Amino acid sequence: MKFVLFKKNENKVDRSNRILPQHVGIIMDGNGRWAKKRGMPRQAGHQAGASNFRKITRYCNSIGIKNLTVYAFSTENWRRPKDEVDALMNLFYDYLVEALADFREENIRTVFIGDVTAFDPKLQKLMKEAQDLSSDKTGMRLNIAMNYGGRSEMIKAIKEISAGVAEGSIKESDITPELVSAHLYTAGQPDPDLIIRPSGEYRTSNFLLWQSAYSEYIFMDDILWPDFSTENLEEALDEYSRRNRRFGGV
Repeated sequence: MKFVLFKKNENKVDRSNRILPQHVGIIMDGNGRWAKKRGMPRQAGHQAGASNFRKITRYCNSIGIKNLTVYAFSTENWRRPKDEVDALMNLFYDYLVEALADFREENIRTVFIGDVTAFDPKLQKLMKEAQDLSSDKTGMRLNIAMNYGGRSEMIKAIKEISAGVAEGSIKESDITPELVSAHLYTAGQPDPDLIIRPSGEYRTSNFLLWQSAYSEYIFMDDILWPDFSTENLEEALDEYSRRNRRFGGV
């Protein structure tokens, strides 16, 4: 992984001839701090972040990003105060109701990655409905990471592969990086080329640990997620296009 603090580069990039990443990951961070700076409750920050998520998602689809994975709720987020978690669950529910209407005409396939069985049955039902209604879409694939953690995802894969070995359907010699990838939530998708994290935090926070082995990272320290704009995204894509990706080679 290449950890780089993002700084604006004055060298212009020809965006009409720019190579886009096939898969972008975004750690949507900073909602609570955004609200605190404005003297507002944290829930207001999450609402602003959800609104911005819809805008950025549509924009990614419009410019030709094929896969987008957003970090919405981690396995560690359950440790937050109960009132904040409850507010987030209500926000997710309201968002899905809106998204089922708003995204109906968008050519975006929605998939939830993570252990969604931990959520309220009503929320799980809406998740399934959102996935089912968009399953035949041919545009961008949107992965929404909910109750997701990279470590728990790898444990899931290890357990599935171990069960296959125990029953004889998998031989030890079959265990390859490709087999592991096939047992992850993102099976069948390319690994993320680019992962963006606004908010000034410089860590991966258990996001796509296996998949991001050779991802390019861009950390933006002067912007919180609700203020992350389409131009900020374009600047990150410009920076990505300047990178020389060698994947361990020369």
